[in-house]
Amino acid sequence: MKLNITIPTSLKDITLRQYKHFLNIQKEEKGDKFFDAKMIEIFCNMPLSNVILLKVSDSQEIIKLLNDIFDTKPALIQRFKLNKIEYGFHPQLDDLTLGEYIDLDTFIGDWDNIEKAMNVLYRPIIAKLKDKYTIKDYEVGMEEDLLDMPMDAVMSSIFFLWNLGLELSTIMMNSLDKQENTALTKHLSLTKNGDGISQFMHSLKGTLESLKISLN
Repeated sequence: MKLNITIPTSLKDITLRQYKHFLNIQKEEKGDKFFDAKMIEIFCNMPLSNVILLKVSDSQEIIKLLNDIFDTKPALIQRFKLNKIEYGFHPQLDDLTLGEYIDLDTFIGDWDNIEKAMNVLYRPIIAKLKDKYTIKDYEVGMEEDLLDMPMDAVMSSIFFLWNLGLELSTIMMNSLDKQENTALTKHLSLTKNGDGISQFMHSLKGTLESLKISLN
């Protein structure tokens, strides 16, 4: 029997909805081969009834290709199109409101609700000029639209925030040494003892670990 299968070539070809689906499957107490079959079913959009007809050698090759995709560390994706709408990464993170920061801090490490963090980071672009753009004001309840966003944007934003967190940690320490606060730490409402950035980086670390991604 000839089987047609479309294998993703990058994280751009995989949606957040698909990844969350697979994470839920992983919670079940099943064998490795079951998870392999579900991985192919979900990320290759192939009926399970066809997946089980694949040769073992072919399925192993597909699993390797998929694992290699998730091992990549993409540079920050600043824009992407979804349902004919262009979304842009927040161009001024130091202008986050307290509410936006709370939602980002709360949901960035929660894969059940990570689309709520993405809703803070990525918004519809309402105006642009060359490489600069303005995004729509933050609106709670729009996160469902982002379930079909590409995983390269999701993962790249997580890495970006992790690296930003490391930079902020250094800024914080230098600032405390000089007994002064930087504008950026003030805007992010980070506490003087560094608890805010510490907790935020802990959430990011947990997110990366759940993706089985090395921080190095």
